[in-house]
Amino acid sequence: MAAKALSFDVGDYVVYPKHGVGRVVELQKEEIAGMQLELYVLRFEKERMTLRVPVNKVESIGMRKLSSDKTLREAMETLKSKPKVKRTMWSRRAQEYEAKINSGDLVSIAEVTRDLFRPDDQPEQSYSERQIFEAASSRLARELAAMEKTDEPAALKKILEILNEAAPQYYEVAE
Repeated sequence: MAAKALSFDVGDYVVYPKHGVGRVVELQKEEIAGMQLELYVLRFEKERMTLRVPVNKVESIGMRKLSSDKTLREAMETLKSKPKVKRTMWSRRAQEYEAKINSGDLVSIAEVTRDLFRPDDQPEQSYSERQIFEAASSRLARELAAMEKTDEPAALKKILEILNEAAPQYYEVAE
């Protein structure tokens, strides 16, 4: 058995890279295929999903505790910085954005949110751009909400305020 480098307690909020913020609701011991396994039972409220993660797989999956305050500040500063829009094909950019979102890295998720944000006075986004923006901003908001002990809509409002405040300097105002 691997040494328990990461251990979570019941009630802890954790970040599962592919699904975002969940909560440890219980620790289970089960026999699966003749092996005794210790499992974290995670609950993801937004998706109404329960996930069982073997304790010995936590590190390889990339499951982690909520980000540090320093990482959160870095992510919020990222939102204020200039959007980086690459001139590659949309399908390639979309794959890169999805990979960043699924990495579970808060700063990478903030980058995607910033890069795909469109102020109200800007041209419409495509459906797929909007979907990826919403996935990234929702993932960011859920971690922010868990860290600031608030709810997702309040956290999302804070993120959008930061983006709307920073955006005008990077976009020409539509006449």
